[in-house]
Amino acid sequence: MIHFGKISEQEFLADYWQKKPLLIKQALPGFISPISPEELAGLSLEEEFESRLITGSIQTQQWSLSSGPFSNSTFETLTEKDWTLLVQGVDRYIDEIYDLVKQFDFIPRWRFDDVMISYAATGGSVGPHFDYYDVFLLQGSGNRRWELSTQFCNLDNYLKGVPLRIMDKFTPEQSFEVEPGDILYIPPKVAHHGVSTSDDCTTLSFGYRSYNTQEMFAKTSHNTDDVYYQDPAWSVNKEPALIPNTAIQMANKLSTISDTDFAKFVTNLDSSAVQILQEFEYNQQDLKFKFGPTYQLHPACKIAYLKQDEKILVFLNGSLIDTQGLDSVDLTDFCNRRMLDASSSPVLTQQLFDLNVLYEI
Repeated sequence: MIHFGKISEQEFLADYWQKKPLLIKQALPGFISPISPEELAGLSLEEEFESRLITGSIQTQQWSLSSGPFSNSTFETLTEKDWTLLVQGVDRYIDEIYDLVKQFDFIPRWRFDDVMISYAATGGSVGPHFDYYDVFLLQGSGNRRWELSTQFCNLDNYLKGVPLRIMDKFTPEQSFEVEPGDILYIPPKVAHHGVSTSDDCTTLSFGYRSYNTQEMFAKTSHNTDDVYYQDPAWSVNKEPALIPNTAIQMANKLSTISDTDFAKFVTNLDSSAVQILQEFEYNQQDLKFKFGPTYQLHPACKIAYLKQDEKILVFLNGSLIDTQGLDSVDLTDFCNRRMLDASSSPVLTQQLFDLNVLYEI
């Protein structure tokens, strides 16, 4: 698990989460990225992966953006400096990347979005920018310099005529040099600018998306797009799939939403995940359920549960699923571990297998 150094997980949650950045030196000592720069480039050649190539630097302010899939000739024509390759949702395809998400399960898993991985040549950057995500930036290989700022983080502060949301005014307040195994946590609306200082720089970005009121309360909210849900004060999480009452209470400070509607909303899938699961269902159509193996929930799935009196309500991919007659301990254990032993929980395992959300490991 992540080594927080002089602070505990609880201190991180109380003092830093959604409040201020934190550099965690050697959070994963001896970390070696499961994906090399060459392998990441290989993923960007495939249609399944959403990939982008960004060239430019803050010195010249000459930026370009192109979207994949790319070809080998794309990389053969690039210069030796000032470019970055981004590949989105790698955790949904690569088990070794998916397994790394467990390192962050002190944050509720239903808050998690996906893992983006970048490779940057020396000087490579995507420019200074801010967003509404909580993000853990794990340095996979090489070195990068990060500059952070809380100034000028407004929607009007962007370069005009540029295909990226790059800030016009950017005044660094903090600067960090990172190496493999370091993690930099950045909360929402903190501007960040990362520049590769080596020719082998890869960074794994673990993103936790924010929810704006326009999407959470689609028909009832009159708030503007920049009003966002704020997390409650988390405690160290022993049940990463649990939606606590405090989270729903925070949502209701913005507008009225029921606990079940909140659970459906936070487990709803984006279009990329829907497409991945459709392809998975197609490939699974000739497979038969077995009572012996261990099964894993597909990485593209989102699952969470509510505790109501003596009942457990389980929400999978935006829907309440039928769990009548199933053991509550088995249910919560599966939701939190995202794995099932078919021999000890055959009914639940077969039900989920029939929904095309499990695969044998």
